[in-house]
Amino acid sequence: MKKFLKEFKEFALRGNVMDMAVGVIIGGAFTGIVTAFTDDFITPILSLIGGTEFGGKIVLGAGDGQAILWGHFVSAVINFLIMALILFCMLKGINALMNLGKKKKEEEEAAAEDPADIKLMKEMLAIMKESNPEAAKKAEEKLKEEEKK
Repeated sequence: MKKFLKEFKEFALRGNVMDMAVGVIIGGAFTGIVTAFTDDFITPILSLIGGTEFGGKIVLGAGDGQAILWGHFVSAVINFLIMALILFCMLKGINALMNLGKKKKEEEEAAAEDPADIKLMKEMLAIMKESNPEAAKKAEEKLKEEEKK
């Protein structure tokens, strides 16, 4: 049981899980804002355009209280679409920021690497040292000059 609790603690306190928990809490709070926006702004505007009560219902039977609440369903769909759009925009922004960091890192790595001609010269120099040490020394001096440029 102790091992299970230890593993659960490690899992729960991992960065991604904590970030996800914060996201769920904020998402729950934001859902209330989106619902209020839909009910208090979108629904009245749609009612004006359509000329009918948007929170309507279709009564079934002989008035025994059974009804299809189509207005609530449409409000829920609008809430979903608004939340989906907001999440899409947020994830797109987060991905752009993450890619920006990766691009900078790749550019730094590329800048740190020797150009192809310098790499080739170093390889040739290594071969030359084995066969002709004097010529290799002169070539090494020229290589150092090239690297300074």
